[in-house]
Amino acid sequence: MPSAIDAVLKVLAVSGKDPRDDDCDYEHSSLSGSFTRDGETVDVEIYRFAGTQDPWRLAVVHMSGGNTEWQERFATEEDAYAAFLEVAEKSGLASFCARPSESVH
Repeated sequence: MPSAIDAVLKVLAVSGKDPRDDDCDYEHSSLSGSFTRDGETVDVEIYRFAGTQDPWRLAVVHMSGGNTEWQERFATEEDAYAAFLEVAEKSGLASFCARPSESVH
């Protein structure tokens, strides 16, 4: 049974460009999960197609609404997490709430 996160990722994937997204399972990085700072919480999702060595993808879902998906793909899950931290440090987590549905990079 697909998780709620898989459902969110499928919604995000529909707006993406890869036709495999519709019916694929995803492998989630151990770096994925909730991240809270200064009273704001986001769900960081680092994932790729299960059973592949495809580059990692990054999506951030703000708990109050809004989601952001990077168009850039990452060689490692650590690179994806570093990209998230860079935006979190520069703009704060509230910046992810301000995006109803946005792709970056």
